[in-house]
Amino acid sequence: MNRSFKFKTFTMSFLLLIIILMGGVILANPFNDSKRTTVDVDRNAQVIVDLSIEINAPQETVWRIQTGIDQWPTWQKNVSEARLSGPIAVGSTFQWETHGLPVVSTIREVDPMRRIVWGGPAQGIEGVHVWTITPTPNGVVVHTTESWDGPPVAADPEGMRAALTSSLNAWLADLKTAAEAAN
Repeated sequence: MNRSFKFKTFTMSFLLLIIILMGGVILANPFNDSKRTTVDVDRNAQVIVDLSIEINAPQETVWRIQTGIDQWPTWQKNVSEARLSGPIAVGSTFQWETHGLPVVSTIREVDPMRRIVWGGPAQGIEGVHVWTITPTPNGVVVHTTESWDGPPVAADPEGMRAALTSSLNAWLADLKTAAEAAN
């Protein structure tokens, strides 16, 4: 073997070892939740609605139903279509129809079993929707916050707030019914 080949082999082996060791250090460090950034609704939007409901079902059941997007029409009265393109992961999109309105949403944050955020435009309304699932002694509390902004909202903010509140109350009631029946 020539000296150049031995040197290249040693260099490549050394670099590979460094990469493996760095990967081990990165993987060995625990994830620090205090540094995690979370996506929020648009706090400057013209309409923001916050609602919660207690559900007597395990967190896993509620998460499975809420994130089973393709199954939404089976348990939600106001959703006529829903199709997820990809996994439940940041960047995945889903197409759905609610109250006759077609919507394309993009998943913006996922904290499995605890939090999911999605949003996107629909008919001139820019929406951001945050869902959190918090365990309680008897099940969970599901909290939802959604913001709407855009020209249709500006034209009738109180009417849009009432429509969003009604829609989210129905969603939460349907989620409660489905999760408690599955329990």
